[in-house]
Amino acid sequence: MTDQQLRTSFGAAATAYSEHRPDYAQAAVRWALEPAPGLRVLDLGAGTGKLSATLVAVGADVVAVEPDPAMLAELRRAVPAVSALPGSAEAIPLPDGSVDAVLAGNALHWFDMAVAGAEIARVLAPGGVLAGLWNVMDDRIDWVAGLERVSGSAAIGPRDTLSSWRTATAGMLVPSTGLIARFGSAEQVEFPHGQRRTADSLVATLATRAGMLVMPEEERTATVGRIRAFLGSRPETAHGEFTLPMLTGVLRAQRG
Repeated sequence: MTDQQLRTSFGAAATAYSEHRPDYAQAAVRWALEPAPGLRVLDLGAGTGKLSATLVAVGADVVAVEPDPAMLAELRRAVPAVSALPGSAEAIPLPDGSVDAVLAGNALHWFDMAVAGAEIARVLAPGGVLAGLWNVMDDRIDWVAGLERVSGSAAIGPRDTLSSWRTATAGMLVPSTGLIARFGSAEQVEFPHGQRRTADSLVATLATRAGMLVMPEEERTATVGRIRAFLGSRPETAHGEFTLPMLTGVLRAQRG
């Protein structure tokens, strides 16, 4: 399966993505923006607006850029206060130096940073911030670690758990990306978060992961069956609502 196939898989599930994907911890967003010279923020690869909504809630002046038409339409419906534009990380439809921060929610890993790095630096004001945010499951919790084992990497991959997200994302802002001349060294921090789920809605959430969306139907059915059986077997998740223990991890660097 190619990165391009995975990257373009979300549009067909835009409504489900909007309904089931979590938002981002406000404390994480505030920390990402802390060194920025202002609150003009670009949500890049904005999807259906999960991060945009959190940015609005913390008082940012937000413009969102998203390449997929279905995701963009859902974003405009869900977060009408945000200016939402078609575009990509590799071709950002904004003027030079027009934003104080560029944030990407569960999207930075899809960018071709050899090209996108220069574009991001172009639209950032001096001293501007680039940050990637990922919602990760807290696999220090026994049942979450068990869920990871039965789900497989298509549903819960290396960027999706506390134990592995730092290693999986640390190399995204290193010299090989061409960013070293433009940004200082990156920092990684996690902030507590959670999402109220039922067994059914957690299954639906995992079904919006790129690896699940492109999986052959028979394999997807089998994977969903394993996940559903596991959740039904655990006292923490078998009956009614529960909190999925998560953290929002932030990878942050500042432009010189």
